Amino acid sequence: MEKVKIGIIREGKIPVDKRVPLTPKKCEEAMQEFPEAEVVVQPSEVRCFTDEEYAELGIALQQDLSDCDVLMGVKEVPVDQLLPNKTYFFFSHTIKKQPHNAKLLRAVLDKNITLIDYELLTNAQGQRVVAFGRYAGIVGAYNGILTYGKKWKLFDLKPAYLCHEMEDMQEEYFKVKLPPIKIAVTGGGRVAGGAMEVLEKMEIRKVSVFDYLYKQFNEPVYAQLHSGDYNNRPDVEVWDSPDFYAHPELYQSTFRKFTKVTDLLLACAYWDPRAPKLFSEEDTRQPDFKIDTIADITCDVDGSIPTTKRATTIPEPAYDYNPETGELEPAYSRKDNITIMAVDNLPCELPRNASRDFGRNIIDYVFPQFFNNDEGGMLGRATIAKGGKLTERYKYLQEYAEAAAV
Repeated sequence: MEKVKIGIIREGKIPVDKRVPLTPKKCEEAMQEFPEAEVVVQPSEVRCFTDEEYAELGIALQQDLSDCDVLMGVKEVPVDQLLPNKTYFFFSHTIKKQPHNAKLLRAVLDKNITLIDYELLTNAQGQRVVAFGRYAGIVGAYNGILTYGKKWKLFDLKPAYLCHEMEDMQEEYFKVKLPPIKIAVTGGGRVAGGAMEVLEKMEIRKVSVFDYLYKQFNEPVYAQLHSGDYNNRPDVEVWDSPDFYAHPELYQSTFRKFTKVTDLLLACAYWDPRAPKLFSEEDTRQPDFKIDTIADITCDVDGSIPTTKRATTIPEPAYDYNPETGELEPAYSRKDNITIMAVDNLPCELPRNASRDFGRNIIDYVFPQFFNNDEGGMLGRATIAKGGKLTERYKYLQEYAEAAAV
């Protein structure tokens, strides 16, 4: 069987991402498990794992990756750094026709690059196999608790990005002393799972949706809310999940009942733009609207959370939304404001831990496909471009790519 030479590229997008697709130990493991694979790493001064950590395990450092068959990064590769005629893996952020990446897709086609997008790697059941969602949930929930504590001057947690590893962040949990508030977690995927991991480790009790709505507690509690808990279709009595995902535009939000009892909202649910927003800006002006802190972990600007007017940065993660004026104000300006945490690259705050999980999935699900002729078609389904053309599944991006003059 032919050797496959895989190069881990240096992240070029600004601001620079510290994550890696394969950690030093995962590079070593990949070559042990797949003797036909050779992994080399492009040196980087900003990566969360140093060049020395790779070299110590015998992973070759190589500045010029032009002899590699496959190149793996994390974020979009700057157009001028793309090597022609190569197979690339990265998050391209092109499949929704994101305007800022049209030139990238145009360049991929012009340079005869095979582009495989991590976001599109799925198993036979259509479930994603590699993602950073769990760490988005972990850091997002931590940031949400941090923001609530800061708003009400209850405690002061060390920001996640200043923690070397997740274990350091977990040392901060003992500082968390919350009054008997109610915390709503939306969603049922990886992101929500990560958020609930944090709440459970902080010993915040999970309660049923019914108890959350109708009972009082003398301790902080949280409830996990699924789509059927806060959406309904007026002409249908029984909740039908497949119908909701197929026709979200036929549904209306019933989230108002939760705004009357919730103090902190951790928004972790995937949102389809055709689906209703959770609540309206007008709702926030009602006297019984209780939510005063929102961690929009999904960070859809003007998406499911209408008060998310912009994304925030890791160093400055929060701002205030003034319900009376609809304007944004500095974080913690007024108690009556809603404080919003909307960092759009949360896993970057714990890059070492997030990279380990991601690399585990790459070895378990992606590497086998290199050597079994893509059995099951996982790589094929995730290939956006090949041979200078868009693949059949992504032909709808043709006009988007052509409109970008590189």
